[in-house]
Amino acid sequence: MLLLGRQTARTCSRLDRRAFLQIGASSILGLSLADWLRVQAANDHAKAKAVILIWLWGGPSQLDTFDPKPHAPLEYRGPFGTIPTRISGVRFCELFPQLAQHTDKLAVLRTLTTQSNDHGIAGTIGLTGSAAGGTGLDGKPLPGSPRPALGSVVAKALRSQRPPSAAQRDNDIHPFFVIGGKLHQGKKAIIGEGGGPLGAAWDPFRLEYDPAKGTQVPALQLPKELTPERLNDRQQLLNALHHIEKRINEADRAGALDQYRSRAFAMLTSRAAANSFDLSQESDATKDAYGRTRFGQSCLLARRLVEAGVPFVQVNWSDHVEAEEDSGDGGWDHHYRNFQIMQDRHAPWLDHSLSALLTDLHQRGLLSHTLVVAVGEFGREPKVNDKAGREHWPGCYCALIAGGGVKGGRFVGTSDAKAAQPADTPLTPADLNATVQYAIGLTSEQITGLGLTTVGRVIEEVF
Repeated sequence: MLLLGRQTARTCSRLDRRAFLQIGASSILGLSLADWLRVQAANDHAKAKAVILIWLWGGPSQLDTFDPKPHAPLEYRGPFGTIPTRISGVRFCELFPQLAQHTDKLAVLRTLTTQSNDHGIAGTIGLTGSAAGGTGLDGKPLPGSPRPALGSVVAKALRSQRPPSAAQRDNDIHPFFVIGGKLHQGKKAIIGEGGGPLGAAWDPFRLEYDPAKGTQVPALQLPKELTPERLNDRQQLLNALHHIEKRINEADRAGALDQYRSRAFAMLTSRAAANSFDLSQESDATKDAYGRTRFGQSCLLARRLVEAGVPFVQVNWSDHVEAEEDSGDGGWDHHYRNFQIMQDRHAPWLDHSLSALLTDLHQRGLLSHTLVVAVGEFGREPKVNDKAGREHWPGCYCALIAGGGVKGGRFVGTSDAKAAQPADTPLTPADLNATVQYAIGLTSEQITGLGLTTVGRVIEEVF
């Protein structure tokens, strides 16, 4: 069989000359016109209009989530039982009953493997598809220039493909959002969350959800010297904002303000953009459905952003990899008390909120063109340590993907008897990134046009 690749040549109503010549060549090689047209139809693949990346920072255990090993010795399988899913022969950890009932919408990847057991480097690989420029806990950068985050690539490629009209530009919403603080380990920020070589204009616009304070917009907060107290009253505050807006407009016209800051200010003054951040417009029932946790409400906020037309939203489970007891903020890095934390907090939160997101997207008719990906930077060591925890493990871990053209009820890859290594179909973060790019319709020509190369393979088994 002749593989024609993903660089399709087509117009809306007719085949172009290059495509016609390809038909002739393929016929000689045994591929009929009917076969070729079927390949062309398959290659017209752009199903997703938006991506929601659920970033499970810290590295969830594959055995205690979506690749349990009920027949392994207790010191590997842990204390939890397993439950059936809607995929024949596929079982989940018993802590995920709601997601087990959503597997008709899910594709389960069980054989992801990465190059490093350092959070910083593995995080860079996960978010960019490459270790280049990554910095580990030792502070020493790896060779090469960092690549842009997947969200930055998608945002710029789609914006180049579908630039906003002049009328839309004043109220233009940024195409890449991150909900959550900057990712770090040991107070060291990781490399690969931003635009990198694409430029700062393609860095994510960041929101943070605080259960006590609601949605926070760090980039749009007033500087310390410009507080309501110093301005005395609301009218003076509005006058000050009007003065800032006038100065920014003047600077923008003079070309003195960079694209990112201009877009950020446009969102500050856009009622439509502000509404997309406003969870008070959601009913109590909807908020309850997602869960009144930071993660749950962040998932709800992601849905609102997708509805507002944002093509890439990343939801960070936490900022730090560690649990609160280790100066973190509730990440998945469970070196100790893994099973207690999983049972009491992490598993119920993820099961509840991710299921609610899938249900909500489906009911609103958004899931078919919104690709949802839930993954961390690596997995956990199969053997339980002496602190009832699991150490870092890059050899094998899981991801869940749904929507955006992905066929539910599938799983890809089988790990060995202890979920330590892939028994077949090894996959990489670069493969997952290539699959996201493919689902949203990016071609290798577009990626090359950004000065980048696609290093992974599309995981065709999920389409």
